Amino acid sequence: MTSKTLDELLDWRYATKKMEATKAVPQEKVDAIIDAIRMAPTSSGTQPFEVILVTNPDIRSQITKAAGGQEQINDGSHLMVFAAWDNYTAERIDEVVDLNVAARGDLPMLHAYYNNLKSNYVPRDAKVNYAHAARQAYIALGVGLVAAAEQEVDSTPMEGFDRASVDKILGLAERGLRSVVLMPLGYRDKAGDWLLPMGKVRKSRETMITVVD
Repeated sequence: MTSKTLDELLDWRYATKKMEATKAVPQEKVDAIIDAIRMAPTSSGTQPFEVILVTNPDIRSQITKAAGGQEQINDGSHLMVFAAWDNYTAERIDEVVDLNVAARGDLPMLHAYYNNLKSNYVPRDAKVNYAHAARQAYIALGVGLVAAAEQEVDSTPMEGFDRASVDKILGLAERGLRSVVLMPLGYRDKAGDWLLPMGKVRKSRETMITVVD
C-alpha cells in the first residue's frame, strides 16, 4: 500500500502518453480499481453503465486504430471501456429496484421513488437518456482515475476515438450500450514519455474556487 497522501498521488498521476509494453498491471491492482469504480456514486443509484475490460491484444489493436493510433491502448496491459446504457427502460430501472429490495428490504417508499423515476425517465428521448447515463459513467471514470493513482498504476482518460467503431468492435449495440470514454492502464515509459518531465499545470485555488459564505 502506498504511503503517499491523496494530494501527492494526484500530483504523481498524469495522462500518460507512453507506456511500457512489457510491464503488466497485476490483477489485484486491476481488481482494486474495478471495485472503486463499482462503488462510485451515480444518480438515483442506477449505475447506468458497464465497464468492458479488454486485455485481448487483437481487440486492443483494433480499438487503437479507432482511436487514431493512441498507442497507450496497445502498450498498456488493460483497457477499460466505459459504456453507458443507450436508454433508460422500465426493465432496467426495475433491476435497480430489485437490488435495493435485496439490500434494504421491500420498502413502500422505495417503490414510490423508482416509479416516479420511471415516469420521468422512460418517456424521454433516448438521446437525452444516453447523455444522462454517460454523465454517470464520467463520475465513475473520475473515481477510477483516482483509484489507479492510489494503486500507483498509470492511466489516461480518452475521448478521442470513433465511438461507432468501438461499439461495433465490442458488440455494444446488441447489449443496449454505447461507448463513452476509454481508460488504458499500464506503467509509464520513463525514458519515452515526452510529458513525464513536464510540470503539472493547474489553475490556482483562488482562480478556480469561489467561496459563498
